[in-house]
Amino acid sequence: MSRLAWLRRAQLVGLGAIGALALPPFHLVFMLLPAITGLIWILDQTDDRRCAFGIGWSFGLGQGLVGYYWVSSAFLVDTVAHGVLAPFAVAGLAGGLAIFPAATASIAWSLWRWWGPSPLARILTFAGLWAASEWLRADILTGFPWNLVATVWTFSPEMLQAAALVGPYGLGMITIAVAGLPAIFLFGNNRRVAMMGLGVGLLVLADVWVLGYLRLGLAPPSAVDGVRLRLVQPNIKQHLKWRHELRVEHVRQQMRLSDGADAAGAWPTHVIWAETAVPFNLSADVGLRQVMASAVPADGLLITGAPRGETIEGGERRVYNSIHALDPKGEITATYDKRHLVPFGEYVPLRWLFGFSKLTAGRLDFHPGATPRVFDLAGLPPAVMLICYEIIFPAKVGVVHRRPAWMLNLTNDAWFGLTTGPHQHLAAAQMRAVEQGLPVVRVANTGISAVIDAHGRIEARLGLGQGGRLDTTLPKALAGPPPYGRYGDWLTLIMIALGLAAIWLPRLAPGRERQVTL
Repeated sequence: MSRLAWLRRAQLVGLGAIGALALPPFHLVFMLLPAITGLIWILDQTDDRRCAFGIGWSFGLGQGLVGYYWVSSAFLVDTVAHGVLAPFAVAGLAGGLAIFPAATASIAWSLWRWWGPSPLARILTFAGLWAASEWLRADILTGFPWNLVATVWTFSPEMLQAAALVGPYGLGMITIAVAGLPAIFLFGNNRRVAMMGLGVGLLVLADVWVLGYLRLGLAPPSAVDGVRLRLVQPNIKQHLKWRHELRVEHVRQQMRLSDGADAAGAWPTHVIWAETAVPFNLSADVGLRQVMASAVPADGLLITGAPRGETIEGGERRVYNSIHALDPKGEITATYDKRHLVPFGEYVPLRWLFGFSKLTAGRLDFHPGATPRVFDLAGLPPAVMLICYEIIFPAKVGVVHRRPAWMLNLTNDAWFGLTTGPHQHLAAAQMRAVEQGLPVVRVANTGISAVIDAHGRIEARLGLGQGGRLDTTLPKALAGPPPYGRYGDWLTLIMIALGLAAIWLPRLAPGRERQVTL
């Protein structure tokens, strides 16, 4: 590869990196303009499909290095055992996921050369392919739909409302299309057409904001009667969490935070702890449950994360990442076992090949659960339970046979320290609230714990790296699911189809012949 080619690849990595600054917690959305416009322009100038693939991959690599750098923190919790893997993990994740923008660029280039569409059609086609790649990323190889483009808008509840209609992929497609519109100025000499296209794009964003503003104006905050939640955030560092001599004190610390009235003299009806907040097999430890019962509100529940172990027929030992609901007598009234496990974090795929243990404590891999996801809990409306990154999957958090009234998401983001990771995780929870029309209660060991209403507005939060408790009400769900919550990714496919159909725009222009470039 020539020196000029290396400089071009470095430029593309840089464009991807600055585009990632639009993501939480920075929200520098205007950075998408040079990033996407530059990518589309460079892609249009190449004459080779393999180069087009490399262009998209280089852009995705830069985007991933900035967007996923926080993954390294998990490997640095136990530096001796896993620290050497940290840079390879970030580079491998960024490089692997860069396949999706690479495929987007390659297919877009092929369509452009085959059909010879107008500049506007090229941009809209590219946006449709980008949405398709994000949708596929949610399913291929267990799926990892982290940092979807739509999350750049989580700072603006007004903009988020569009996700209720077109979902995160549709909102991301609109965002990419508008961000790429300045490329029209580079494609041709018709400055008037370029100005009109950019103006229409900005008008679309303005309309999305106005419609979102009107939707929020019709939905003042409201709370479920008789429910008072206490979210406990102990801020226990990950390298201390599983220390044998400290585990009992960790439980006691959370019990102390659970006790007492709030500043207004009100007592909680339900106390909620984070993922694996109890570092013991709570389901098998009657004595511990009886001790913890003193932290359970009268006629209420203590809901907590804890590992769960069992021995099945044949003597096989299984371990689950679970949520338990504990009543005032110390009895477990409900248990949810995590279904969607984190590769390498909770289990090691192809362990015989990789030859190293998972990052979480214990020698056994966690086993995926098969328990129900919607629960009737004493004193609470029906809830769907989600552990850690189960919240990041659009459309999959919904329950077809029975609509819950809220989503409970327990997580332990202590793995990622004071990085951008927990902010991005919170943004995913905001998106799910809007898409499903359901409030989300998010409880995290080190933060960010938050209560999100059914329109994605954060009503209360405890910041990252803070210890304490958060007393709050439970927001009400919408009367029925919004369009995306009802129809799911059928709406995504319609949006993608509309984006790809833009390639026929030249045929609608009288007197214009199709141009074919081989």
